[in-house]
This record gives sequence, structure tokens and C-alpha cells, in this order.
Amino acid sequence: MKILMVCLGNICRSPLAEGIMKAKAKKYQLDMEVDSAGTAAYHEGELPDIRSMEVAAKNDIDLSDQRARKFQTADFDHFDKIFAMDRYNFSDLAAKARNANDSGKLEMILNKTQPGENRDVPDPYYGGEDGFDKVYKMLDEACEVIAREIANGV
Repeated sequence: MKILMVCLGNICRSPLAEGIMKAKAKKYQLDMEVDSAGTAAYHEGELPDIRSMEVAAKNDIDLSDQRARKFQTADFDHFDKIFAMDRYNFSDLAAKARNANDSGKLEMILNKTQPGENRDVPDPYYGGEDGFDKVYKMLDEACEVIAREIANGV
């Protein structure tokens, strides 16, 4: 299974989701590849936001090997599932989809914990430290559901 996590700049939410999903894959001994990307190239080549790195480190996850990159249409060919962090990212990705197969790979990540609600993972970039903790908790819960589904062959 190959999973891509996508937010706007690929420095806050999607790097956290990537790190959390990799930790879940290890926990459940799942054979998977996890990556992240942004719909915009604002931070291409940069490390994740220090606050994302800090909240991840508090939870024994290291994001220091990640670098921001922009989503490419070829990502539809490489990944089995593409999780968007919010409706804007989802819309941007859906606009890049070339066909029904591409569109079928897209999902709002919080639909894993709140099915059909299309809720956004809030962007913590302009908020305080607690915003990153809240985002971590949301993503951890969603990634736990994803990992269990994969482990159970769903």
C-alpha cells in the first residue's frame, strides 16, 4: 500500500500525517510506503515547521528526514490512496485528477474518524502550540483507523 498525505505547503499537517502513518505501519508491521506533498510549492525543499517537528518528537516520531515538495500529477500513478487535509486541498487535487481512477484515490483524512462529514484538519501555521497538539491528535486518530483497516484487509 502506498499512501500520500497532502496539505497546502507540506510543512505542518501532511508531514505530521506522514510521520504518524509511518509509525502506525511499524506498529502494525504493515508493508507500506508513506509520503507527503503540498498543493503549493511555497516551501519546496524545506524541513517541516519546527512546531510540527516538536509535537512529533514529543510522541517519539522523527520528521527530520522529510522535505517539502509539491504534488505532481504523476503522484496519482504512484500512490494507492491520497489523503487531503482539508476541502481546499481536496478540490485542488480533484481538479488535477485525469480520470475516475485518479479521483477514486482521493479522500478527506478526517472522514476516517467522522465518515461523510468532510471535516478539515485546521492549519495550525498561524496558531499557537496547542494548535499543533490538536492537529496531532486528529491525525493520530485518523491514521490509527487507516492502519487498522489495512491490517484487517479493508
